[in-house]
Amino acid sequence: MKYTFKKGERLKSRKLIGQLFTKGERLKSFPLQLVYLQVEHDTDFKIQASFTVSKRYFKKAVDRNRIKRIMREAYRLERHSLPVLVDDKHTKKHIFMFIYISNEKLAYQDVAIQMKSLLQKFVDKIN
Repeated sequence: MKYTFKKGERLKSRKLIGQLFTKGERLKSFPLQLVYLQVEHDTDFKIQASFTVSKRYFKKAVDRNRIKRIMREAYRLERHSLPVLVDDKHTKKHIFMFIYISNEKLAYQDVAIQMKSLLQKFVDKIN
């Protein structure tokens, strides 16, 4: 399996993002929060994901962008564990929004551990 995060896997549609925040369900694994929704989208990928960091806690765009890069990297390496992607029997498509909810900058290792935990919670929830 390739560990890439292609353009089609990125959630950019304002319509889908609006739907996600109105109808989506939430899971937390501090400092990350996952908002997810099962919805049909027009890409070939089963999951589209997006990442956000609050401007309230991190005023500088440099800091926000660094945290988003760390979250994307952790997701890119851990998403192979999702049965939604691996199993063909689960053909339902999902959209994800990962939100960084801490006001402290954490190291990559800490974020990666919490990303793994959060994705495991998602797997447990859908099964």
